[in-house]
Amino acid sequence: MAISSSISRLTAYFRRHGFGATVRRAAVAGRRALFSNRMVLLYCDLAAPSSPAADLPNSLTVERHRTQTDVSLSDLEKISAFWNQRLSERNIRRRFELGASLWLIKSEGHLAGYGWTLRGQTVEPHYFRLGPDDVHLFDFQVFPQYRGRGLNPLLVGYILHMLAVESQGRAFIEAAEWNRPQLASLRNTPFRYLGLASKLTLSRRTIVCWSENENLEQLHKGDAMNAPIGAANGSEGNSRLVDLKH
Repeated sequence: MAISSSISRLTAYFRRHGFGATVRRAAVAGRRALFSNRMVLLYCDLAAPSSPAADLPNSLTVERHRTQTDVSLSDLEKISAFWNQRLSERNIRRRFELGASLWLIKSEGHLAGYGWTLRGQTVEPHYFRLGPDDVHLFDFQVFPQYRGRGLNPLLVGYILHMLAVESQGRAFIEAAEWNRPQLASLRNTPFRYLGLASKLTLSRRTIVCWSENENLEQLHKGDAMNAPIGAANGSEGNSRLVDLKH
């Protein structure tokens, strides 16, 4: 994430929660950036015959929007106001311009969460190049009052089922190695472990460092999701550097 974006989000957090909470938040973010900054990358074969059915409870509905004008003003307001309104509005506009789809999950008609998909490319420099039939899933969020109900895996599963109808490629998603709730949620989806990596983008050049750690292959196997991932500083396992030009 760009430094300006990080500062903007931290400023918005300060306005909502005050100085003390912001200092604690900044300290946690700093520790994560220094010692736990890798991402767990996952994939799913969309053409796999074992794709789950897109069944949802009667109280839940999912909407797919391909243009900003299709999204209600109230839903856009709730999405953009959750973090930083100015930054969120800019991101929403840019993503739709790139051809991304916004998926909304609603509980009894009320917006409960959302996620984005983009086919054939990524919004920001990624860890590898996607094929024309590949789809990137990113920026998923369930609002606090709806968490703990398993909505995220339901939304992800629904999206994968719908994408399988129109694409024969692969779907990719990632989560921070420190984000145990998100990793546990993705364990309940068809996604499977691909790798662990970190990246740095300088002057339109992205440098990717892939880590090798056999323990991480257990991320989708039972209690291993709650086991230590390994040394966050990379002292366990090997690393491979990949230089991608954009």
